[in-house]
Amino acid sequence: MYEIVSRRELAPNIVEMKVAAPRIASSAKPGQFLIVRTDPEGERIPLTICDYDPSQGTVTLVTQTVGLSSKKINDLQQGDSFADVAGPLGCPSDLLDLPDEKLQSMKILFVAGGVGTAPVYPQVKWLRQHGVDADVIIGAKSKNMFTYVDEMRSVGNVYLCTDDGSEGFHGMVTGLMKDLIENQGKRYDHCVVIGPMIMMKFAALATREYGIPTVVSLNALMVDGTGMCGACRVTVDGQTRFTCVEGPEFDGHKVDFDEAMRRQNMYRNNPKNNPETHKCKCHG
Repeated sequence: MYEIVSRRELAPNIVEMKVAAPRIASSAKPGQFLIVRTDPEGERIPLTICDYDPSQGTVTLVTQTVGLSSKKINDLQQGDSFADVAGPLGCPSDLLDLPDEKLQSMKILFVAGGVGTAPVYPQVKWLRQHGVDADVIIGAKSKNMFTYVDEMRSVGNVYLCTDDGSEGFHGMVTGLMKDLIENQGKRYDHCVVIGPMIMMKFAALATREYGIPTVVSLNALMVDGTGMCGACRVTVDGQTRFTCVEGPEFDGHKVDFDEAMRRQNMYRNNPKNNPETHKCKCHG
């Protein structure tokens, strides 16, 4: 059993939990994810590692309520426990493979939409620890939907934008990106975009115009977290890749986003196919 040592609500239907998992905390890296089960009969739910503390033996998860299984997760309270937490899984961020001298010579931009701030945060934090001050765009529908703004400001240079103009730049993340580059004289050598699939598609189209190499995280496609069920298939540069085991991060300029969004929408309106409510054969 994996005890929830702290719990807080970050925004409506978005909950942060710190979970006691010493072995995972000692080996986790930015970009990786976990699989959790609330109970022995529960669904296997992949969740990105938002933070990890080897000294405390905890990993931090952020979950947004979108269906039955995520609601069961967010209904858990401090002192409750997960039946299973497996990981770390997936490939760490490619940035971890670069020497410090190379990283410190780069201008890096992160674009986080919605709960995409959760997987962005550990990467920005890791970069700060290696002498890199990254720029971070955080987008939300409204100011009450922001998460991890203070935490992100402690490790990076944060720019906010909202769809309704309630805080920061009034508009989409692509509009703020354009403003930074064209009006504020920013230049970037690398961009990481994490958030809703449609946001990642248009952000990648924008960075292509500016010639900025771009990585996106396709964790939204994952179901069982091991690649066995095949729900995480995605076409990258004309080749079939498996998000769970080869990702979750890929070259954003080579991802077939239209196909990925069609696959994602297959589950949306049919409860029998919804990853939140349906057990595929690989779940046992």
